[in-house]
Amino acid sequence: MPVIAVDKPLGLTSHDVVSRARRARGTRRVGHTGTLDPLATGVLVLCVDDSTKLVQFMEADSKDYLAWISLGAGTPTLDAEGPLDEVVAVAPPDEAQVRDVLAAFLGPQQQVPPQYSAIQVGGVRAYAVARAGGALDLPARAVVMHSLELLGSFPRVQDAPRTFSPTAQGWAPDPGGRTFTLPAPLGEFPTLLVRARVGSGTYLRSLARDVGAALGVPAHLAGLVRTRVGRYDLADAVMVEDLAGAEGLPDLAALDFPRIEADERLARELRQGKRPRHVARGRHVVTLAGALVAVVDGDGEALRVVRAWA
Repeated sequence: MPVIAVDKPLGLTSHDVVSRARRARGTRRVGHTGTLDPLATGVLVLCVDDSTKLVQFMEADSKDYLAWISLGAGTPTLDAEGPLDEVVAVAPPDEAQVRDVLAAFLGPQQQVPPQYSAIQVGGVRAYAVARAGGALDLPARAVVMHSLELLGSFPRVQDAPRTFSPTAQGWAPDPGGRTFTLPAPLGEFPTLLVRARVGSGTYLRSLARDVGAALGVPAHLAGLVRTRVGRYDLADAVMVEDLAGAEGLPDLAALDFPRIEADERLARELRQGKRPRHVARGRHVVTLAGALVAVVDGDGEALRVVRAWA
């Protein structure tokens, strides 16, 4: 019943990876904690069998990305799927100006999702309407940008680094590191390399669009690698072809919350759905003799069960 971090390759949808995991593990019960676009690569966290109960607790995990943002060219999908729909001549921007622009996006933001997204309005997927030539009125959503760091500005995406290694600050360019595969470029456009840490629900394609707009030009996401989801780093992710034998993490190790060690009475009351008195505040994992009992929310006076395990 493991939680497995997979390195999603270029061109596969998240559902494709889930389908392969179902075949490899011999089970229909596989879920994931956050979609990656087909043209993005990197960490996709899968929950298998009973671990699917954990998805609700992991969807809100922060995520780290490396994003290649090409300036002077827009696309309907906001990424390298294309086609180009707006192109303007643009010189490589001043890096100090770019850093000022990125700083303006830090913290809580209202972000308009891409038209080519799985968001539903009135039961209709936005991407289905977009592919038919239409557009939905997608309201802005609350997101959080924790950090946006400019790693460099380059004359073309072809000149930007593709080889990286993990560091204490996140994945960084390293000629001796691991080479990432990006989509085929749509042209030769000035490109920013940004290391981002964002909250759940943030679209990096929308960020690329909005960074371009702040610089006064169209822009698109020329490449994206997700290097971390919660406690799962890309360095520890398994390849899709290795899913059958992947050990992953057990449920308890996968939950990144403070822990309360219960006695028999407390465990019994939580499994019965009661609200026992306790001084804990915030979300916690409750264990009994090292086994998972429940995930709870505490208000300093009592515990409320969010989910219990038999």
